[in-house]
Amino acid sequence: MQQNIVLNGRKFSYSESGKGPVVMLVHGFGEDSLIWSSQTEALPGFRLILPDLPGSGGSDMIADMSMEGMAAILHELLEQLGIKKCTMIGHSMGGYVTLAFAEKWSDQLSGFGLFHSTAFADSIEKKEVRKKGIDFIERNGPFEFLKTSIPGLFSPASRENRKELIEELLKRAHNFSGAALVSYYRSMMERPDRTSVLKMSQVPVLFILGRHDQAVPLEDGLKLCHLPGLSYIHILEESGHMGMKEEPHTSNKVLSNYLTAIHHQPQ
Repeated sequence: MQQNIVLNGRKFSYSESGKGPVVMLVHGFGEDSLIWSSQTEALPGFRLILPDLPGSGGSDMIADMSMEGMAAILHELLEQLGIKKCTMIGHSMGGYVTLAFAEKWSDQLSGFGLFHSTAFADSIEKKEVRKKGIDFIERNGPFEFLKTSIPGLFSPASRENRKELIEELLKRAHNFSGAALVSYYRSMMERPDRTSVLKMSQVPVLFILGRHDQAVPLEDGLKLCHLPGLSYIHILEESGHMGMKEEPHTSNKVLSNYLTAIHHQPQ
């Protein structure tokens, strides 16, 4: 059930379910916490915290919409809830926020994961794509942008045979403001390379990669997997960038195996 809390004078929305070690699942760009609907009942034995990042779902935008600013809000939420330690899994942009959190508050993480995400900074080419996206949003509005970009997040097979998944995201695409989407893009363009966070990690890191991912190509993701001292790696063979929806059963098994393994290891 969605709950609202005031953090730094702004409304922040999140949902919470279950009992056990705390796991925070952080959604990506153009999504909200409902993107994890296939995971909420599939991870028994854990206390799941699913936030709406600032500007998404029921959460207000904040003054600092950088990855660091959003990580600070997640830290404030954990503080307010009295949570001293958690495992954080971030999808896409949520992975960038997770890395920013791990850089500053590594001692509060039992583990963390990049779900279709990367520690590399944007390339020059990627920044140009984002600049064009900002221009499109400002000229045509947020929904028209998401309507054109969302299908490309799925594998060719999903686009052909799982059209309901695309429709599900498009229904919620009306909830985003242009200001939020533009601020996300600008923040993603400005974020630094955080491969050092992976190299210095004292906790196991999970990498979930999509065979057909065009947003975070498989070959780029594989370049990161050797950096942590201990990595858990899984390639979703049928997925693009939306494995939690395209292959929910496999994604849940991977998440469950990782979470169970790290919480049976001495911390």
